[in-house]
Amino acid sequence: MGAHGYNKTIIGKIKYTNAWPIFYYFNPDSLCEPTELITAVPSLLNKGMNDGSIDIGALSSFAYGLSSDKLLLLPNLSVSADGPVQSILLFSRQPIESIINGTIAVTNTSATSVNLLKILMNKALNGNPTYLSIEPDLKTMMEVADAALLIGDNAIKASWEDHGFYVTDLSAWWKEWTGYSMTFAVWAVHRNAAENKPEIIQDIVQALQASKHRSLSDLNPIVDEAMITIGGTQDYWTTYFENLCYDFGEQQRQGLELYLRYAHELGLIQHEVAMEMWEENTRIRVKE
Repeated sequence: MGAHGYNKTIIGKIKYTNAWPIFYYFNPDSLCEPTELITAVPSLLNKGMNDGSIDIGALSSFAYGLSSDKLLLLPNLSVSADGPVQSILLFSRQPIESIINGTIAVTNTSATSVNLLKILMNKALNGNPTYLSIEPDLKTMMEVADAALLIGDNAIKASWEDHGFYVTDLSAWWKEWTGYSMTFAVWAVHRNAAENKPEIIQDIVQALQASKHRSLSDLNPIVDEAMITIGGTQDYWTTYFENLCYDFGEQQRQGLELYLRYAHELGLIQHEVAMEMWEENTRIRVKE
């Protein structure tokens, strides 16, 4: 039954540093069928996963929530943090309690982080700030707002600068307020792909999990690459990667469920999200 083998399986790869361990040793050429790896910013991956032009890959937690009816979550793969994440940071001139109705500049690159901030400001502090979406540059942002949200490499670089601002790690705040870990990205497969080509999907899932285990058994190559690409010290990056959690077990699932429930309550996601997991294809498929 080779008919479905003609169309390449498209895999979405997130280009942020925090997802490196899952993809670092992932080699598409070693898979049982032809695939194509697309590396992009989350917004493009999210769109592709939603419309089915990407079969399987990483997407942000919020984007997963928007498209959950079309997707199945993959086991043991996520970017999560049980406490500080170090790369999703709110910089403010005053403590956040005093700017709950102020103006916050947010980056236009990450809906998951922006919506996490909205949930925390609204639910934890009963605040209602005004959000301005602008390019992620701390100096520019602080010229027009009381606080600035930066994510990813921008946040990391800004955290190394001596700027005198209060810095709030959103993941640490979420943990403190809810008691749960926070999941920022998940890996999912489009239902059509899961149904129509289970063998290659299973192959990809196993290869991603193997890459993750190999990366985490020796972080040095990834730490070196981060130092070359972004800067910073070996100590910083070792701590950074060791602090992240790449699993997706019960604890991560509960934290994500809570986040998506609050997003729905605030009207950020229109529907209630029912999370469904992909399961390894245990049936022996009859070859026609």
